[in-house]
Amino acid sequence: MPRWALCISLLFVSASVGAADLRVAVASNFLLPLEAVVKAYVADGGEPVQISAGATGHHYAQIINGAPYDVFLAADQARPQRLIDVGLAATDSRFTYALGRLVLWSNTAEQLPAEGLPGLAKRSPRRLAIANPRLAPYGRAAREALVATRQWQSLKAVVVQAQNVGQAFQYAVTGNVSHALVAASYVHAKANHPGEWILVDRRWHGPIRQDAVRLTNAPNPAKAKAFMTYLRSPAAAQVLKAFGYDTAVPAP
Repeated sequence: MPRWALCISLLFVSASVGAADLRVAVASNFLLPLEAVVKAYVADGGEPVQISAGATGHHYAQIINGAPYDVFLAADQARPQRLIDVGLAATDSRFTYALGRLVLWSNTAEQLPAEGLPGLAKRSPRRLAIANPRLAPYGRAAREALVATRQWQSLKAVVVQAQNVGQAFQYAVTGNVSHALVAASYVHAKANHPGEWILVDRRWHGPIRQDAVRLTNAPNPAKAKAFMTYLRSPAAAQVLKAFGYDTAVPAP
């Protein structure tokens, strides 16, 4: 059995998923928005979609090792480009589908610094969850923001690195950490969870441009092209904006 098959966790968004269904590998931060996009896509006559969510770095490794995905929705631009460079993704398929935002999340408003992220160290966080910076672009952005605000050295002892940004958010909502730096999509989607959050200023980290590519060995190339066209539509942009993302396409 290939190594990638041991670690794929699949989430089925249709009642019955067949072998010929479109397979999309997606960064954890975009799972909930993608589910909403797929629901609208299928309701509009699109084909069912099979989703695998995880850290961008993990998906990249799976694809390099032959995972049979059709579309890769990364949380960065680097890995889609690397796949193009080695001939595993179609050159003309790459586009930025979302511009991500980072937020500082805490269980209570009292634990959030009034001055924003630069005041976090003064709050003496018990534990701070971030995604693994080596695997997850949102983890890299979190580390960049802490370095830019001159807090990395003072806070790194309390930093807890999760496998991906979704796991970092789970650490927060379950009370395992007092604070977390996560994707804005989680706080927009998890309105029923207790907790408060503030946006992290974009100037403290590199832009989180999330690129999509169609894989050259895609089992379902026609379905992949159709779905990627929908992902660039105003209808999809409207869904993304509801989850806190910016897009290059205006919503209707």
